[in-house]
Amino acid sequence: MMPLWLLVILLLSWLLTGGVRRYAVSRSLLDVPNARSSHSVPTPRGGGLAIVLAFLGALPMLMLEDVLSWSTMWALLGGGALVAALGFLDDHGHVAARWRLLGHFLAAGWVLLWLGGLPPLRVGEATLELGWMGHGLAMFGLVWLLNLYNFMDGIDGIAAVEAVCACFGGALLYVLMGYPSQAWTPLALAFAVLGFLYWNFPPARIFMGDSGSGFLGLVLGALALQAAWIASELLWAWLILLGVFAVDATWTLMHRLLRRQRVYEAHCSHAYQSASRHFGRHKPVTLAVVLLNLLWLMPLAICATLGYVNGVVAVIVAYSPLVGLAWFFRAGAAS
Repeated sequence: MMPLWLLVILLLSWLLTGGVRRYAVSRSLLDVPNARSSHSVPTPRGGGLAIVLAFLGALPMLMLEDVLSWSTMWALLGGGALVAALGFLDDHGHVAARWRLLGHFLAAGWVLLWLGGLPPLRVGEATLELGWMGHGLAMFGLVWLLNLYNFMDGIDGIAAVEAVCACFGGALLYVLMGYPSQAWTPLALAFAVLGFLYWNFPPARIFMGDSGSGFLGLVLGALALQAAWIASELLWAWLILLGVFAVDATWTLMHRLLRRQRVYEAHCSHAYQSASRHFGRHKPVTLAVVLLNLLWLMPLAICATLGYVNGVVAVIVAYSPLVGLAWFFRAGAAS
């Protein structure tokens, strides 16, 4: 039976998104279409703030219910709040890229401090203890996931459905591994996002904005890192669950670097953006992301978690057709 507090999170997020939408309209906080946009109608932005408030508000309750450790609560609360605050300021005006990046590294460092960094990882029969190098890789990984989530929030509903699929998938993996209490945190995030998704599903009535997209990227990364301390298999599984965004954003970045393009400039050359132009609508692409998660990535994540497939091998298998899709839709090419 679904706990009542999950429904409370859902309702709170739904109500807050509606309130943020009215606030954004009154303050003319609108995304006005330009040559690099994937939308054609001025649309309010900043709705991700509702996700932030609903989820962060649930964390102390999860800690008091003994389903979330004190350290994990502070990791998510402090890091998430810092990234969301930076995004909120950027949604209202402009924060210089160097200050945003500094804030992102501070938030990632905060998360690593409370979670203990990157744990030793099992790869087949071997155990990798990377020490400080591992902590550095984890920091850059968190910052990259934070930013790639921002990059991938470019068409209606896509960032929200990716988060919902990843969170439900992560919760299922905890249950299958015999850690059902750990499932409540990703479920809380999933229901916070679902309340927002009502307003953001194509055609969107409000956009997530930097306050929500960066927050989701950091929190999902923190959940993956926390899962790694429970079992290495769960880290590989989380990487699989986040595969759609990880592959598209990374392939696009590398392609643009090879073309000597300025990677920090806005563009519309991601695979999902090319696909939305191909189909002429956002909804088919957003629904395709759901199907890729449910029918391809989630089964592979389950196989990796239960030990049917080596985790690293499962990641390679999971990402291979996604790389093919990125190539097919010419991700990173001149738009």
